[in-house]
Amino acid sequence: MNKNIVVESLLLLVAVIWALNFSVVKISLEEIDPMSFNVFRFMLAITLVGFIILRSGESLKVHKGDWPKLILLGILGNLTYQLLFIFGINFTFSANAAVMLGTIPVWIALVGHFFFGERLTPFKLAGVIFAFLGIYLIMEGSELGITLQSETILGDLIILSAAFVFAIYTLFSKKMLSRYTPIQFTTFMMFTGGTALIIAGLPSAVQLDYSNVSLLSWAGVTYSGLLSIGGAYIIWNYGIRQVGPVRTSTYQNLVPVMGLIFGLLILDEKLTIMQYIGSLSVITGIILARKK
Repeated sequence: MNKNIVVESLLLLVAVIWALNFSVVKISLEEIDPMSFNVFRFMLAITLVGFIILRSGESLKVHKGDWPKLILLGILGNLTYQLLFIFGINFTFSANAAVMLGTIPVWIALVGHFFFGERLTPFKLAGVIFAFLGIYLIMEGSELGITLQSETILGDLIILSAAFVFAIYTLFSKKMLSRYTPIQFTTFMMFTGGTALIIAGLPSAVQLDYSNVSLLSWAGVTYSGLLSIGGAYIIWNYGIRQVGPVRTSTYQNLVPVMGLIFGLLILDEKLTIMQYIGSLSVITGIILARKK
């Protein structure tokens, strides 16, 4: 079998894993509070990544002066982003979260243009317009319209903040990824921001009523920790090496689409016509923002 076919099949699998993760997390949060959930899944993810880096034989030597930068990136990309993600999805539909989080390339295009000297092409500008029009329609299409009295609006705003934070993290990570391999960089991020996330959530994990947590919720923790964070990220980095970042990133366009579908089918979430139109507009914007 052609090697590229195998790699791209794995990348398609990653897109499915990430898309399904929104519904999986939403189900688990019915019995496990957000902070405890992060503790359990990151314990699993750190264990997996640690095992893989040991098996790979790659060095974890840090270049002089890089530790402060790596720690700050870990805090931004894992602690801050993951806290916003988990609380945001707790307050909104998984379908909304999938679409809103998909705006990361839109934020990268905007922030990169204004602060990193990256050119905002006509395609990217059109993507920004479509994305923000879609965000407005999704929020206005909620039961109460655009008001913080609507729980989903609050969740949508938190998820948008998470997307913005991850865009900043991505832009600042580029320099580090020129100095470290993807698995090395992933390990540094896990052992800095991931550890901080575990420490922050330990008080909640201690107080959790474990007798009320079902096997289904523990399965969700395992899925999110080992597959969505640990395994999928490693496959994603492998894909970047084998077929390049541009071709790899096209698979991420599928995540908001499939995440929306999974939320409707698995959780029976009900969106209004305006929210469907808004989701389509956001997805169009994401594709345009990624176009080279």
